[in-house]
Amino acid sequence: MPLLKVKLWLKSAAAGQQLRLTIDDAGSRQDIPNYLANTAQPFQVVEDHDTHLILVLAKSPKE
Repeated sequence: MPLLKVKLWLKSAAAGQQLRLTIDDAGSRQDIPNYLANTAQPFQVVEDHDTHLILVLAKSPKE
């Protein structure tokens, strides 16, 4: 479900809009960064702890 929410946000967000995302689910900790990398969506890891991962992602401009 978290990955689906990220996909929906990316679909509705304006180019350049940012989202701060806290992930505490083990599967989503792998799935979301992999999806963002594979779709060339810029993101930055802000915190990477045993219990959670915090990312800031930005909607890339449409080509």
